[in-house]
Amino acid sequence: MDGTSGLLVTVLFVGVIAYVFSLVFNHYKPLLHNLVGAGGGCKVPNGSFGWPLLGETLSFLKPHASNSVGSFLQDHCSRYGKVFKSHLFLTPTIVSCDQDLNYFILQNEDKLFQCSYPKPIHGILGDISMLVAVGDTHKRLRSAALALVSSTKSKPGFLADIENTVIKTIGSWKQNTQVLFCEEARRFTFTVIVKQVLGLSPDDPVTHRILKDFLTFMKGLISLPVYIPGTPYARAVKARIRISSTVKAIIEERIKRNKEAQPSTATSRCNDFLETLVSIDTLSEDEKVSFVLDSLLGGYETTSLLMSLIVYFLAQSPAAVELLKVEHEKIGSMKKEGEVLSWDDYRKMEFTQKVINEALRCGNVVKFVHRKALKDIKFRDFIIPCGWKVLPVFSAVHLDSSLHENALEFQPLRWDQNQDQTCKTFTPFGGGTRCCPGFELAKVEVAFFLHHLVQKYRWRLSEPGEQPLAYPYIEFQRGLSIEVEQC
Repeated sequence: MDGTSGLLVTVLFVGVIAYVFSLVFNHYKPLLHNLVGAGGGCKVPNGSFGWPLLGETLSFLKPHASNSVGSFLQDHCSRYGKVFKSHLFLTPTIVSCDQDLNYFILQNEDKLFQCSYPKPIHGILGDISMLVAVGDTHKRLRSAALALVSSTKSKPGFLADIENTVIKTIGSWKQNTQVLFCEEARRFTFTVIVKQVLGLSPDDPVTHRILKDFLTFMKGLISLPVYIPGTPYARAVKARIRISSTVKAIIEERIKRNKEAQPSTATSRCNDFLETLVSIDTLSEDEKVSFVLDSLLGGYETTSLLMSLIVYFLAQSPAAVELLKVEHEKIGSMKKEGEVLSWDDYRKMEFTQKVINEALRCGNVVKFVHRKALKDIKFRDFIIPCGWKVLPVFSAVHLDSSLHENALEFQPLRWDQNQDQTCKTFTPFGGGTRCCPGFELAKVEVAFFLHHLVQKYRWRLSEPGEQPLAYPYIEFQRGLSIEVEQC
């Protein structure tokens, strides 16, 4: 190697070392000003930062049963307490397993804390998704969501559509002795949400196209966030573009049809979700498209996961199944032949609500959410530094044995104790201004599904060892295979 080449190698090596050093220094610089003595003598909570840059992220995300807190939280809470510092998702972080701090965070959205999901999530969802949007954009989207949920609930055919889809889904099992329930639950929820949001039938070619892209989208949402052509993440970004294009075409067609309609026929326009959405002037076209995608995501994935968790827990709780059966047979006995379920029937499903709540508490569809501190925040005797990520962990509170007796056990009757479903100890749908606006619609779908399931089938797990795993998203790796038998 000649002198010039050697010099170039040396310069390159020094440059790389300097670059890495600058990354580490700049990344940890926010840690320095508040580690000790900040906030009038307050300190950040105890904890550890783990490896440079990567921190403790891999340990935090290590898969574990969703009805447990996992080894990472167990270890850190025992060593540092329910609130501790860490370094997660490439940033200094305060992790909260404390009910009071979690509630404080949720109730101070856009005041002291702000939604702050990792950038790769924005890459798939888009910056104007209601799940990641902040400030005025989020307020507009949430206001639209509440209006749309309200209009959907008041539609005469809404409940009938759900029940008809339930009957068709369960009816397809008659010739089967074994079904992959996760697949069936997703098929059911996708059929319902596409019909409600876009007015499409399950047999429509557009529905098949959206479903295909949506499955690609979901795989990328939970994949390694590396944009390299051919990776699940890259395919998901492209799938979202295709879904957005399809949805935009549907919206434009509806707008065109409305403009071409004669004034005398204006009152005969479709009174559906999409009609309400296109009439909202406060949302741009891109926001409306993103809103539809958010609705598909919430109505498809999270609702189907809740259904799967309920079927999983009930398979191991025959007493709860019998109580459900008694409740739904009583409701069914009061219906005339061919009469559909109503809102009054839904309100009578009291034990069903307890089952749903307990599955949400035990299964933890949403384990935690991402926030960041907008200023230095004093809480109790410690400080949360401005700019730090904050992770309120719902599952840790849901499974806290000091708050819930026999917390790791599925016991729907615990809800006989008049537990407040919106209290600090139970936050399955988040809280504050970011509480899920469509949670009631999801619970209706699940309740109606259970109404027919418990009256028509008995079931057991084909593989008793299978359990829901948190990645941190919930997954049954083998699809929750169940053996079914008609009653």
